[in-house]
Amino acid sequence: MSAELLESFLEMLALERNAAKNTLEAYSRDLSDFSAFLSRKKKSVKTARKEEISEYIAQLDAAGLSPSTQARRLSALKQFFEFLLLDDIRDDNPALNIDAPRLGKRLPRYLSVEEVDALLRATEGKEPDQIRMAALMHVLYATGIRVSELVGLPFPVRAEDQDFLIILGKGNKERLVPINESAKKAISSYENIRTRFLPDGKFSPWLFPSRGKEGHLTRQRFGQMLKDLAVNAGLAPSQVSPHTLRHAFASHLLANGADLRSLQKMLGHSDISTTQIYTHVLEERLVRLVKDHHPLADAK
Repeated sequence: MSAELLESFLEMLALERNAAKNTLEAYSRDLSDFSAFLSRKKKSVKTARKEEISEYIAQLDAAGLSPSTQARRLSALKQFFEFLLLDDIRDDNPALNIDAPRLGKRLPRYLSVEEVDALLRATEGKEPDQIRMAALMHVLYATGIRVSELVGLPFPVRAEDQDFLIILGKGNKERLVPINESAKKAISSYENIRTRFLPDGKFSPWLFPSRGKEGHLTRQRFGQMLKDLAVNAGLAPSQVSPHTLRHAFASHLLANGADLRSLQKMLGHSDISTTQIYTHVLEERLVRLVKDHHPLADAK
């Protein structure tokens, strides 16, 4: 696969479909891997057939890649070959009728309220790093935003009289997310010492600036900080990640009376079906509701 073809495809995704940076990077890796597979078979994207694509997906399965990863790679191939078709580079899409691997229903792993409390307690302290970590943790658990949205929060992040944050999510879509008092206090405490993290005392448009190339705290660095925090809180680092905290936010809200539609808006899910992975929490809540409040609940 020529670099020009790949670059043109990624440019189309960015300009016409508002594809996120992470999506573009993933598709670039996926298509480069497929191109290497074709090269070993003396084929190219212009001559590849359905058989080669099926063989490639089977190879991914044999290598132990998860069904979700296989499905993403097949999706990238379908879109890429459709791009070649529309640009008259091919006269067919050989990936079109290949079925994606079946995805099992996997419940999200999330932390208990007690485990989140332990993490929050572990951020307590007067050192700048502790104050910043407290702000990061309180905002993440209070809002359930994605880690990329967290580290990319602007400065200032809100007006003093606001009880919500404006989050710029996937596809540059804005949404309002409520924020609680503990998170507001943590942000205010952090803003008092934020200049400690500014590169050489310069201005930064980010709430969580850094001296790195990105200009703000990276997802990777926050992930490392979270692992260290887990150790300090007495939790297994393997059980703690930005994703488990996002899932904790969603699950704890549902368990305490929130509805799926409201949760969908706060999480920034474009489709309610994505939010429905949390229905197991709703089912548990309904069972408790019937047991505790139905008139015949105590009948023998």
